[in-house]
Amino acid sequence: MRLSTITNWAYGATVALTLFSGVTMLMASSAEERERAAVAQRATFDRATATLEEDVYRLTEQARGFVITGDPSHLIAYRREKEALRSVEQRITHLRDVGADDAELTALRQAMHWADALTEEQDAAIRAAEANDDRTARTILFGDEYGRELDRVAAQVGKFQYMLDQRTDHAVVRATDTARQWRTMSEIMLGMTALLFLCVLYFVLKRRILRPVVRLSDVVTRLAAQDYDAIPPESAHVDEIGDMAQAVRIFRENGLERQRLEKERDADRMMRDLISRLTQRLQGCDNVSDLVDVVRRFAPEIAPDFPGRLYIHDNRRNAMTQACDWLSPAYSRDEFPPSACWALRRGQTHRPIGEMVDIPCEHLGEHLGVMESLSSICIPLAAQGESIGMLYYEEPTDSSADHLERTGQYLDMLAENIGLALANLRLRDALRDMAMADALTGLPNRRQFDAMLQTLVQDADRHGAPLACLMVDIDHFKRFNDSYGHDAGDAVLRAVGNVLGDSLREHGHAFRLGGEEFVILMPGFTLDQALGRAMQIQRRIQDLRLGHNGKELGPITASFGLSAFPDHGRPDRLLQTADAALLRAKTEGRDRILVATVRDGASVAA
Repeated sequence: MRLSTITNWAYGATVALTLFSGVTMLMASSAEERERAAVAQRATFDRATATLEEDVYRLTEQARGFVITGDPSHLIAYRREKEALRSVEQRITHLRDVGADDAELTALRQAMHWADALTEEQDAAIRAAEANDDRTARTILFGDEYGRELDRVAAQVGKFQYMLDQRTDHAVVRATDTARQWRTMSEIMLGMTALLFLCVLYFVLKRRILRPVVRLSDVVTRLAAQDYDAIPPESAHVDEIGDMAQAVRIFRENGLERQRLEKERDADRMMRDLISRLTQRLQGCDNVSDLVDVVRRFAPEIAPDFPGRLYIHDNRRNAMTQACDWLSPAYSRDEFPPSACWALRRGQTHRPIGEMVDIPCEHLGEHLGVMESLSSICIPLAAQGESIGMLYYEEPTDSSADHLERTGQYLDMLAENIGLALANLRLRDALRDMAMADALTGLPNRRQFDAMLQTLVQDADRHGAPLACLMVDIDHFKRFNDSYGHDAGDAVLRAVGNVLGDSLREHGHAFRLGGEEFVILMPGFTLDQALGRAMQIQRRIQDLRLGHNGKELGPITASFGLSAFPDHGRPDRLLQTADAALLRAKTEGRDRILVATVRDGASVAA
């Protein structure tokens, strides 16, 4: 019940009790008035009867005084008193008017009748005395009969007074009892009103207002200080205090939700800052190895409870190869073909778990049965519609749906940034290869040769390691272009380039310097080893049999100039020494290997 309803009911009950108490007080006052009226009536009757008895005795005294003394003053006084007396009916009417009942008036009337009889006897005695018959007069006034009549008058007056006393006493007792009862009821009503007021004051102010308000005040103070551990008191009463408690409870819930949202916003801001740093680091990577190190460092921070792997596509073998992992993932093979992953097949994230029926990826291998109860996430890394890699994750089993959804967004952002960085590196490598490789033969060009020669010369000069340089020039190359066309010449260049590249797959570097001229750098090769490798290359070139448009191109030969460090001087002079040997080989008839010699500290062709 609401406090306003309780207060209204208490107010109504208090008003009703107060009004009833006032009525009882009025009734008690009315009873007291009746009591006072009964007492006043009795006093009136006493005065009336006392006057009657006094009048009888006063007339008797005056008449007796005249008979005894003969003094006319007594006679005059007697007659004056007699004239002043009213008749019996007048006296009775007066008493009836002041409240005497019939029985009382009958007794009074009898007394007054005897008083009138005495008056007649007094008149007779006075007349006898005036006739000088003193004896008769004395006999009348002092005789026994006269005395008995006086006694009768006194007895009737006493009877009348007794009857008045009885009635008045009963009236006074009744009025007193009634007044006492109403007064008691009035006091009870006043006590009940005061008790009700105190109860309402205690119940409403202390139990229903003061105590809950004090508790709410403490909770509100703590909530104002953003202490959301403060729990509002439960109120089972549907009243204003209950509404306040409900409002405070809603405020606390809103504060907790706002605090949760702020924490999520701060965590999201920190995570986006982390991803931003990741993006900056990825943009600064010079090669795939740098990218792998960055991913290995940042991936566990972005998804701390998601073990995973980074796969990069190997174009030569057409396989997804693991580049790195974090947080010790338990499933998925280190290497698998792109067709073994549904994410790579479909070109979008694959997540085989939940209410939807789906197919796990084949690269999980022997763990396919286990993964039916777990969750894996495969996110493809694509560039221009081509899959260049993949991110693999294993979801934790004890995380909430909100956490998984929020982390999934970060994983998508991570995959997007890694994919872009990996695509940029591949594009940069492709551009570098295009700038540093010969488009016809696939061998590194003169630009890459200059960089490689400088590096190898510095290493040989610093560590004293052997370094060999072999210059190769195709014999009579112009003949192929003139006789069979430039396509035939290009075919010869490609064939010779393949021979050089295959001969040095494990050790050494082959370059096309331009036209039909090639150079081979062989770090760690002594002069004898380099000569053996040159003879092997020479035989393979001689064994080439090429055709173009159904025609044999004829034998293909090449001239070779070989120099080596430290046999032929400083390493930075190897190219000039080998070139001189090559020039001498072509001069002496071509299709031969000429090794430079040292004369007087200078390298020359031998």
